[in-house]
Amino acid sequence: MHDPLWRISNLYSVIDKGGNKVSFRPNAAQEKLLADLTQRDIILKARQLGFTTLCCIIGLDEALFNPNWAVAIIAHKLDDAKAIFASKVKFPYDNLPAALRDKLPSVKDSADALHFANGSSISVTTSARSGTIQRLHVSEFGKICAQYPHKAREIVTGSFPAAEHGAITIESTAEGQEGAFFDMTSRARRDPKQSRKDWSFHFFPWWSDAGNISPPRPDTVKREDREYFDKLRYEYGVTLTPEQEAWWIITERDLGGDMKRENPATPDEAFEQAIEGAYFAPQLAFADKHGHIGRFPYDPRYPVNTFWDLGRNDATTIWLHQRIERRNRFVGYYENSGEHISYYVRWLREWRREHGAEWGDHFWPHDGDRQDLFLENGRLAEAEKHGLRPRIVGRASVKMEAIDAARAVFPTCDFDATGCATGIKRLRHYRKDWDEQRGVWKDRPRHDDNSHGADSFMAFACGYDAPAWETEPSEFEEDRASDRDDDTGY
Repeated sequence: MHDPLWRISNLYSVIDKGGNKVSFRPNAAQEKLLADLTQRDIILKARQLGFTTLCCIIGLDEALFNPNWAVAIIAHKLDDAKAIFASKVKFPYDNLPAALRDKLPSVKDSADALHFANGSSISVTTSARSGTIQRLHVSEFGKICAQYPHKAREIVTGSFPAAEHGAITIESTAEGQEGAFFDMTSRARRDPKQSRKDWSFHFFPWWSDAGNISPPRPDTVKREDREYFDKLRYEYGVTLTPEQEAWWIITERDLGGDMKRENPATPDEAFEQAIEGAYFAPQLAFADKHGHIGRFPYDPRYPVNTFWDLGRNDATTIWLHQRIERRNRFVGYYENSGEHISYYVRWLREWRREHGAEWGDHFWPHDGDRQDLFLENGRLAEAEKHGLRPRIVGRASVKMEAIDAARAVFPTCDFDATGCATGIKRLRHYRKDWDEQRGVWKDRPRHDDNSHGADSFMAFACGYDAPAWETEPSEFEEDRASDRDDDTGY
């Protein structure tokens, strides 16, 4: 009873995935985390590994066996907080051996907290910034950062200082390449821990769960699946068993664009995936899987078109595009803000000079011909004064028409991963706005730094027409059509 590790593994009961009361026994991933815990721990993980359960048990045990000990668990939504408290805190306490519970009585029992006779407490809430906390656990911090950015700031500026002299654990699946969780995880991965206030990084992939297996079916392994498994093996040293490969294939078919976010195999792929509520998540997942994001450099045999979104106080963005063998190749992306049109014209000239490129057409959005109080002759006239004669893309009647046009054209697109890195990030993070009051996604896009890069991509989707000669079927396509005319149907 003096050993907290023994108590955690022997005293408490929880509700398993089947709804049954079982004795809590740490699984392999939980045991590894227990062995590696420090005072500041940040955990990037796959789903359903049970770290919130483990941290609630640790917090409950510390509150019971240490006087005047305050434990706070932060969940990203109120409903989640209630569910966590009921199943992972109150249930384990209520199901302690009766004699032990009598010696460690609860003197105050509320809907979100337990207070004990020894002056200790444990609460599950959506924020905690008052008083001194000896242990703080933040569940799904990535989702908090993505959906409730003001709450994320409150946690960083209020809850963390409240636990300054205690222990803090943060765990989450990834939610894109922005926000406090991404920044903190990146620093923890990059910088070695030198003091108790530095964060220790822990990563738990889906393949660390021994239960993630299925009977192998070689006939279901497609070429792109094999290429992905080979990449894990040769680039990351992760060799999957046939049973693990089968589980991944089945699960990926169900989750699609959410697979690598919810079940990452490496830390990098966790953050590369589109975030929840992203408009282009399935399209980008398809592009990732089929190799449409990779090495697609500028080809000097073809002209370069540009597609813009214009800003003054916010960002102006430009995609650089080539039409190559019936494919749309994006070879570059640029963004900046607060600059005159002449600045972007000079940037394009420098890019053309550096690459020896020839321009095709320049496409501006519907407001490109708008008069501007800060430009005496209007935007178009100002552009023409600097040698740029853009074509204006008509405005979609509703935003979803432009978004659907972009979705439809995605399968024809290839993106150079280096030249378009920032633009790809913008597309991954272009998402619906979140209604914090009702806890649902709104039916309109969120206006932020990512929306400008997405808007310039939609200028391509709505404004670009393939060359006229491409509308005629090629000899190869005619041969394919005649082949389908025979009685085989192929």
